[in-house]
Amino acid sequence: MTGGTGKLGAGVVARLRAEGWQVIAAGSRDADVSRSAAARSLVKRAADELGGLDVVVNGASAGFRPQRFEDVTEADLDAALGATVKGSFFVTQAATPYLRATRGLVVMIEDVAAYQAWPSFAAHCAAKAAQAMLTRTLARALAPEVRVCGIAPGAVAVETGQEERRAAETALGRVGEPDDVAGAIVYLAGADYVTGSTLVVDGGRLLQTGAGTHA
Repeated sequence: MTGGTGKLGAGVVARLRAEGWQVIAAGSRDADVSRSAAARSLVKRAADELGGLDVVVNGASAGFRPQRFEDVTEADLDAALGATVKGSFFVTQAATPYLRATRGLVVMIEDVAAYQAWPSFAAHCAAKAAQAMLTRTLARALAPEVRVCGIAPGAVAVETGQEERRAAETALGRVGEPDDVAGAIVYLAGADYVTGSTLVVDGGRLLQTGAGTHA
């Protein structure tokens, strides 16, 4: 799992390990997955340590911070697109031979931001929308041996003090936990007839009127 050492990723990894999975949790210190060579090296190391790959989770992302569109710099946009889009692309590309051998699964950790317009997070929305299209494109490119699915979390692992406000944005009236995302990964791992689809794990945020006006 790329992005496996952050707040959300670490919680997901802990749940998967509790389920009996062997998991390599990779963070930005392990590899800059926006670089093809680094992504290949990371995937090879993981496959060597695990004896192959059954599931690859693309959870790496960067650049999630509010700012006016006019203030977004080239470096800001490169950061958002690099980890999320290039990272997902290169890691999946490197993992494909291993996953073909096991008829495995790729999971893209998308975001409801891929499906909503958040003016203060323009670069993040663009990156997540591109990643969501990769879910569908790679599902076709790698079929039938490899399945590719997405998970789009809503308010999960939110900042301390924001729980009440973010919970009010959902239909279920609560924020999500890493376990909610991990449970979706476990489901998709066993859902052999599902590919090219995104499972939205947002407590009904997308159903809420005005939920697309994230500041």
